[in-house]
Amino acid sequence: MGKIAKGAKTVRVNDRIRVAQVRLVDEDGGMVGITGTREALEIAREKGFDLVEVSPNAKPPVCRIMDYGKYKYEQSKKAKRAKKKQHIMHIKEVKMRPKIEPHDYDFKMNHARRFLEQSNKVKFSLLFRGREVTHPDIGLRILKRAAEELSDIANVESAPKRERMSMIMILCPRQVIKKDADKSETHEPEQVTEGGDGKD
Repeated sequence: MGKIAKGAKTVRVNDRIRVAQVRLVDEDGGMVGITGTREALEIAREKGFDLVEVSPNAKPPVCRIMDYGKYKYEQSKKAKRAKKKQHIMHIKEVKMRPKIEPHDYDFKMNHARRFLEQSNKVKFSLLFRGREVTHPDIGLRILKRAAEELSDIANVESAPKRERMSMIMILCPRQVIKKDADKSETHEPEQVTEGGDGKD
């Protein structure tokens, strides 16, 4: 009951509390009970604090005695810390070719694994040239292999699909999927291109 109501656009403090009675909570979180608003305000001022409406929809509204200036400052610091900790998810692009050499494939896969371990999505773009486009099965085989090799840390978010002269697949890190399910973290997708120039 001591917290400011979530979703409240404005918080009424001191003389802005216009109701006749409030349910008063003291500065230590103890329940005082229902009292007149003027009396509650006098009690708060005598203690050198503010009277803050923390639950406006209750009947009567719940008000707490607190240092509102200090409370706002602490909430601002918490919000800044939370923003710093928030991870912004990027989409990293890894380009491949149907005739990719083994060492180049390993190089690209190492990059993809590192991106996933950093909690970023990975977009595999397999680029066809000329008559290569008539053999999509080769590209599909490469992308399926990549998904299988990274299955310990990633799930397939978007299965391989043709887009003109390329084939696209998107992998999402497993820990991010879990966090999304728990609703414990918010991500903001941002397109970032990484990888080679697509040459063999």
